[in-house]
Amino acid sequence: MDYFSSSCYFSASTRFNGENEEGMVMRKKRVMVVIDESSGAKQAMMWALTHVANGGDLLTLLYVVKSSDHSADGRSKEEEAACFAKSLASFCKACKPEVQTEALAIKGPKLDTVLSQVKKLEASVLVLSQSKPSAFSCLFKRSSEEFVEQCIDRAECLTMSVRKQSRGVGGYLVSTRWQKNFWLLA
Repeated sequence: MDYFSSSCYFSASTRFNGENEEGMVMRKKRVMVVIDESSGAKQAMMWALTHVANGGDLLTLLYVVKSSDHSADGRSKEEEAACFAKSLASFCKACKPEVQTEALAIKGPKLDTVLSQVKKLEASVLVLSQSKPSAFSCLFKRSSEEFVEQCIDRAECLTMSVRKQSRGVGGYLVSTRWQKNFWLLA
């Protein structure tokens, strides 16, 4: 796994603690969201920001880069991913300033990278985007569906996949280890 250090990378401490009014040290949540350019990932990020992260918590946006190919404008995919993640982190900070945000762009195999970062950063909650199941999902699953299921089964924290319901219905479909496609009207 390669970390990209550029002007678009925020660093973070491994432990994230704070004190309450009585002076007791309280552990705040680290909410990790796996992001990419898809609308589903952005919806999952906003859901995590509005429904999971509270004031003082840390929202970590993780972009996993698969290859080191160069884009059309000559920048590396890693640089683009880091800048994209930073722009989303800035957006989250503007929407909910009481939540600390950080952006990570890491090169590596997606599943292994996500699982290792959850463990390394001691994430409390992992939020993933859940794609709409294909018509043939009973016969064979898409790689994105398998990725989400593997994360839910193997991550060492509460893992949730989120998909916004269609326009007329509203709410979100949320899946965890214990409940699949739970409709949350929020």
